[in-house]
Amino acid sequence: MSDIMSENENEKFEVLYSCLKCATVTSNDELSRLPEIKCICGFRVFVKRRPGIVKTIRAV
Repeated sequence: MSDIMSENENEKFEVLYSCLKCATVTSNDELSRLPEIKCICGFRVFVKRRPGIVKTIRAV
């Protein structure tokens, strides 16, 4: 049981955010290092980037 929990703690996903004003892409790690969540342009609104994978689901 502890092995499963340690694997989940070590596994981190790279989440990318882009600034709404200047479209600068930053990662979650970069944002967590800063004392406040702010872009280099000074804007504080970020949008989570979607992955480039398109999923198609067949209707039943």
